[in-house]
Amino acid sequence: MTDSQLNALSPLDGRYAGKCADLAALFSESALIARRVQVEVAWFRQLAASGHFPALNSLPPAVEARLASLARGAGTAGAGRVKALERQVNHDVKAVEYWLREELAGAGATPAQLEFLHFAATSEDVNNLAYALMLDAARERVLLPRIRELAESLAALARRHAGLAMLARTHGQPATPTTLGKEAANFAARLRRAADVWQGIPALGKWNGATGNFNAHLVAAPDVDWRVQSRRLVEDLGLVPNEYTTQIEPHDWIAEYCDALARADTVLIALCRDLWGYVSLGYFRQQPVAGEVGSSTMPHKVNPIDFENAEGNAGLANAMLRHFSGKLPVSRWQRDLSDSTVMRNLGVALGHSALAWSAAQAGLARIEPDAARIGADLDAHWEVLAEAIQTVMRANGIGGAYERLKEFSRGRAVDATALKAFVAGLGLPDDARRRLEALTPSSYTGLAEALARAI
Repeated sequence: MTDSQLNALSPLDGRYAGKCADLAALFSESALIARRVQVEVAWFRQLAASGHFPALNSLPPAVEARLASLARGAGTAGAGRVKALERQVNHDVKAVEYWLREELAGAGATPAQLEFLHFAATSEDVNNLAYALMLDAARERVLLPRIRELAESLAALARRHAGLAMLARTHGQPATPTTLGKEAANFAARLRRAADVWQGIPALGKWNGATGNFNAHLVAAPDVDWRVQSRRLVEDLGLVPNEYTTQIEPHDWIAEYCDALARADTVLIALCRDLWGYVSLGYFRQQPVAGEVGSSTMPHKVNPIDFENAEGNAGLANAMLRHFSGKLPVSRWQRDLSDSTVMRNLGVALGHSALAWSAAQAGLARIEPDAARIGADLDAHWEVLAEAIQTVMRANGIGGAYERLKEFSRGRAVDATALKAFVAGLGLPDDARRRLEALTPSSYTGLAEALARAI
């Protein structure tokens, strides 16, 4: 670790810095500056292309070239200069404008042309688009691939062990059998749906001035269709226009985004707790890693630390995501700044979420089912066939089926011999009796195998 990582306040920038580098590149201060530059440049170039402003009709080739390079970001030196200007003016977005003025003036832009930087815009016009671009990139490039990777790993596990019968444990007690594959398929299906829902939430953006009404735009150039210009800018950035806003885009879509990611994280927590429990029961064996220590005092231990790490980080992420979804859509009148410091922590929540998904994937890669242990547990609980017997009795018109099975099986150890003797005395038709006599806990799995193979 570097000195800065060893002395970092946040574990995301310290202990886990290497695992969060992809998100740091999207949510760092430098990344935010780069997105602000991208937005400012896009607006300037659009104004120039509109033909409405004679001063912009003939930009020098060097200015055109510099604009094209600036559209890709500020670079390290540029970000440093922006921060230096911010220290002078005490305004982060205005500092970006001033730096762009320096850059374009150096390329040969005239004073009249420079006046169209940040034209009729408020800081929140720039910021809301910058954050939307950051959030959308994080979703598409970092988190969705991890969620879908885990879902497909679970689907592969489901198909591989589709027919491996396993004792279910409703309320923690022996219950109607399932298969290991079907249980994995359940989570694969849930994660796929959660990912689809999250991906389907559009990233919104606004560009309409100080209180959302194009006031300055219309006074400066009343003949321009500013709604068309606004929509074009937002759409060209790959976002969805929101025309009905105050000074700020109301952040409803960010609340939806955070809630949807939190729901996916919650499914992950449920998965990790189930897998942790199955490891504890011995249903899964963990592959030891050479040189790894499981306990500082108990040398034999191989702990399910990846699932525990995933659960903890997903919980941290959700605490923040749910705060965001409850706080960000609330702004006093047309604008207050209480969202500003909160928005700067969006990357922190996503960082913990990303850590959780990576840890769960690592944990899943280390486990293999112990078929013998699973089978032995299932064979020790023949009482789980009570449901099947009483249902067949009902289907054949034998009264008091549930009550008779309750008296026979509830709270008792029941073996194959006792169960078959009970079935023999029920007076069932021969085909129904033979079907029940052939039934075992491992064969009483319904359509579990077929469902698992179909995932």
